[in-house]
Order: sequence, then C-alpha cells, then structure tokens
Amino acid sequence: MSMRQEAFLTHVQERGEYRTSHEADRATRVVLALLGAHLAGAVRAELAARLPETYALILLNPLQAAEPLSPERFVRATAAWIDGATEKTALWDIGAVLSTAAAAAGDALTREVLLQLPPGYDLLFGHPQAT
Repeated sequence: MSMRQEAFLTHVQERGEYRTSHEADRATRVVLALLGAHLAGAVRAELAARLPETYALILLNPLQAAEPLSPERFVRATAAWIDGATEKTALWDIGAVLSTAAAAAGDALTREVLLQLPPGYDLLFGHPQAT
C-alpha cells in the first residue's frame, strides 16, 4: 500500500470512525466507483490525479450508471453495495469518503466536481454528521 493510500485511508477511517482500515477501504471503493460514473472528462481525470493510484483507477473505471443518481439514490446505491449497510450508515460512509476526496482535491476542483453532479451533492461532500 502506498504512503498516499495509507494516509488517505487513515483520513477516511478517522472521519468515518471505522474500527478497521479494511472497512474504510471497502467504503472508499464503493463510493468512488459510484462517483466515477457521474463524472466525465478533465474533471474526472483531475480528481483521479489527486487520489492514491488504487482509488484513481476505481474512479476512472467506474460502475456504469444508466443515469445520474440523485443524492438520495446515490445513498441507496451505496447501501446496496456494502454488506449490512443501511441508508444511515451509507450516508456516513459517503461523507467520510467524499470529504476526504474533497480535501485531497481542494476547493476549486471540488466546485468543478459538484457542477457535474445533480443538485444536493454538496451535502454529501461534508463531514459525516451524527444525527
């Protein structure tokens, strides 16, 4: 595992309060695979360039989405891909992964990413919020 990957995962693990890095890695893979299907062109390539290689490849070879998912459906899709997840835990997973990706991307690129996504995704890029 590269240093960058380890550092990225540590952030996800802390933000998501995961017990193990394996749980953090699983969430990261699912969320980035779903996100990648929503991004195109230079924005996707640039975001991938800011991620550790393992995760960059997942973003660039995403699960194909037939159509852009609304934030609510993105949460449901994430829950469906993670064993034992609920919409509530999926929301937490998404916040942990996307807030870490946004930190890696920086504000300007994160704004460009959000422009390619349906309305409401800005909330998913925030830190996980305990409800």
